[in-house]
Amino acid sequence: MNLPEGMIDRFGADHPYPRAFVTVSGAHLYGFPSADSDVDLRGVHLLPLEEIVGLETGDETVTMMWDHAGVEADAVTHDLAKFCTLLLRRNGYVLEQVMSPLVVATSPVHDELKALVPGLITSNHAHHYLGFARSQWKLFEKSGELKPLLYTFRVLLTGIHLMRTGEVEADLTRLAGPSYLLGLIEAKRAAEHGALPDDAPDTSLLQDDVAALTARLEDERDRSDLPEFPSGHRALHDLVVRTRLR
Repeated sequence: MNLPEGMIDRFGADHPYPRAFVTVSGAHLYGFPSADSDVDLRGVHLLPLEEIVGLETGDETVTMMWDHAGVEADAVTHDLAKFCTLLLRRNGYVLEQVMSPLVVATSPVHDELKALVPGLITSNHAHHYLGFARSQWKLFEKSGELKPLLYTFRVLLTGIHLMRTGEVEADLTRLAGPSYLLGLIEAKRAAEHGALPDDAPDTSLLQDDVAALTARLEDERDRSDLPEFPSGHRALHDLVVRTRLR
């Protein structure tokens, strides 16, 4: 994707640490950005050794937000060790961030992380997507906005795909869902916080489809060949140590 001119230069100038990778997440990754969508930058930074072993330690998480030529930028990076700790949990966000095809900056460390991802995916990642879907559906019921509805479908379909294939796919346009989703995506691209379009399916149909996909994700989890726990703990540990000592 084409980021607003100068946004990454501003990010690089203001961020206090070198980065192992930076990718784009959020609506741009999910396949339904609108003209006024935020740009969500996510990644890993590398703390210098003196800010790890001394009394004055560096920031494990760096958060930055700024307005760039009318576009809101939201950047979050974690130190490598913290990010690896999150990878060892049932955290779908970090899987999607490291595997995002929308790469802003990369490095050999990023390549190693991506190579380790297959050994980190577990059947327990379904819990992440089920929980996120429940919260987004409740938000849709409360607000009536299209955005949380699409997030609901996106996370359920991403979770189903992950359980079936062991592959991370966060783009809703690349996932097999109800045919009316393409029309809802087009409507979302026209307005970030818009309501359901007039030709949207009835809420009862949406609820039935969400319930069916939820049950399908639970079923895919229960019969998945994915392991219950990740196998890449030692490999991540070695990557962190080697990177720290370089």
